[in-house]
Amino acid sequence: MTDDVPERREYEVVVVGGGPAGLSAALYSTRLGHSTALVGLGGGRAAMMQEVHNLIGTTEETGGMEFLSIGREQLEGYGCDVHRDRVGSCGRADDGRFRLCGTETDYFGECVVLATGMNDVRPEPPLPRTGRGLHYCLHCDAHMFADESVYVMGHGESAAHVAAIMLNFTDEVDLLTRGEEPGWSDETDAMLETHPIDVVEDEVIGVQNGEDGWLEALAFEDGSVREYRGGFAMYGAEYNNGLATELGCELNEDGTIEVDDHGRTIVDGVYAVGDATPGHNQVPIALADGAKAGIAVHWALRDFPRDPDLVEEAGPVRAEEVPGMPDELLEQAVSFHTYED
Repeated sequence: MTDDVPERREYEVVVVGGGPAGLSAALYSTRLGHSTALVGLGGGRAAMMQEVHNLIGTTEETGGMEFLSIGREQLEGYGCDVHRDRVGSCGRADDGRFRLCGTETDYFGECVVLATGMNDVRPEPPLPRTGRGLHYCLHCDAHMFADESVYVMGHGESAAHVAAIMLNFTDEVDLLTRGEEPGWSDETDAMLETHPIDVVEDEVIGVQNGEDGWLEALAFEDGSVREYRGGFAMYGAEYNNGLATELGCELNEDGTIEVDDHGRTIVDGVYAVGDATPGHNQVPIALADGAKAGIAVHWALRDFPRDPDLVEEAGPVRAEEVPGMPDELLEQAVSFHTYED
């Protein structure tokens, strides 16, 4: 390889994104007998999790980085190639396959699974530490703040409704607009007036943390200090849909990638899963998205039963043509599942 010619890697399936959805898709694709690459930089939002919540079989002592690391080890154990790389562009190669251009490597595949995720829009500092008083996922973390003093930052519809939802967990909820003009509707304004939510308009000017790093209080421009255990920032999301756009996928109005119930996009051979697609941004749901897409990929790629038109053209399937699995993955599977008494 010269400085001008990127390394070339060829697979049946290339998964872009190393979060839970991407790991799950790659796991299913590999175990179902397809040469698979996982290309990513480390897991996005999941890597920032201090503790994994709402995932049966995984205790809260497990952090996001450990969870993702175990997933990568599992993939490699089954024969998936895991590449730490950033895919900057993509398109069709001359032979019709997909070409995904990494930093120094081009990855070619018959199918692509986009698990590119999204980024929460962060409010301006000063802010509590992420995962230690600043949170983004109501369904993940509301349980942590039962009977605690909680804030919700934001000035739109989502912030107002999250503040109201938190009343199911605690009787101390403040809605912090941080000097911004509220953008919620009159109906939502009436809802706030009929619920015990304190709307605080002043800007946050300081953060007080405890010795363990957890938030203890926020200081405001009017000189007041309010104690909080934690809260949620609701400023929307930025979806990582650039590769999907390059490949010709349809986007929804909010920027998510349009998919069917198995992650198929409108582009044949391109799938999308996880936070880049519509739905709840939850680890268990991302894992399910990846599993369903991996199964759909297998249906699209598997050799047998052979299509009737191909049977008519080439004749019956001969014994030497099966199994329909790359030799390397076949040997690895046999070794993995050969048990001794």
